[in-house]
Amino acid sequence: MDPIIIAGPCAAESKEQLFSTAEQLGKQFLNSEIKLSYFRAGVWKARSNPNAFKGVGEVALPWLDELSTIYKIPVCVEIAKPKHIEQCLKNNIRAVWIGSRTVVNPFVVQELAEAAQGSDITIMIKNPLIPDFKLWTGAIERFLNFGVNKVMAIHRGFSDNNEKIYRNNPLWELAIDFKVKYPEIPLICDPSHIAGKARYIEKIAQIALNYGFNGLMIETHCCPAQALSDAEQQITPQRLKSLLSSLVFKSQTTEPGEEELRVKRNLIEGIDAQIAELLAKRMSIVDEIAVIKRKYNLPLVQPQQWQKAINSYHEVVLKDENFLQFIEKFLELLHQQSLERQKKLMN
Repeated sequence: MDPIIIAGPCAAESKEQLFSTAEQLGKQFLNSEIKLSYFRAGVWKARSNPNAFKGVGEVALPWLDELSTIYKIPVCVEIAKPKHIEQCLKNNIRAVWIGSRTVVNPFVVQELAEAAQGSDITIMIKNPLIPDFKLWTGAIERFLNFGVNKVMAIHRGFSDNNEKIYRNNPLWELAIDFKVKYPEIPLICDPSHIAGKARYIEKIAQIALNYGFNGLMIETHCCPAQALSDAEQQITPQRLKSLLSSLVFKSQTTEPGEEELRVKRNLIEGIDAQIAELLAKRMSIVDEIAVIKRKYNLPLVQPQQWQKAINSYHEVVLKDENFLQFIEKFLELLHQQSLERQKKLMN
């Protein structure tokens, strides 16, 4: 089965913006082996900040209907109320997604499932904001119980205040659990919302494909720098074409045990990517500390601070002597590198 590729802006901002993005996507993928499955656009945007851009609302639906006809691509939008389904069907929109904020509310999901009953609409269900597997699977089951069989799942990561690199924590193990429970339901990764920044999208997308995801939803804007919402995580149609061309969509591994190894290796790959980013971020803060020490003529070495760092590692280290020795060597190298960087800046 061909991968499901969904692209389009975070939010519908104007008719001109939507058509410009669609036109550029059309040109980029005209003779491409990779085909776009859906054009996405947020018409109604659920925002944590009440002052943030919320989309233009129902007025965008006729634009998307026209766009779908001209560029011969199905469109999909986010919904949060039963009347949204009615409005979409009225404007020939046959695919929608339910956002992570909506999925956390079973009452609303139940109402949406009832509203979708008897229609031919395709429902894409994002994972909830919080890492609650039963909320996600419960939302799927509600639609299946009402005879809505065109169902897909979207993995967009989970809200995590401890996450320091990506916007949302991928928690790949929950997505894999979903794939095991519902092998027949297409699972799509939304690397844009996991990443939060465009530079991480390709890495996250490849990890998802390595896990066997069925497709990708990537926010694409004709001019990301001018986007009214989530500008940092959107890319141009040209960049999307380049990114997709660089990805490996299918694993050729068939040896016994390789599938299990692939899952574990990709977990490690995701962790390693974040470790590398965290170390780079740590060193940039070390540089800032050196500037402060130079400004106030403070000593280079402050043993009590380094001891705190050592203690923080020891609190979570595995109870294994060999691993403890590794951590001690790693901390020694880390300290040396930090001091060397500070010496250069202080001098």
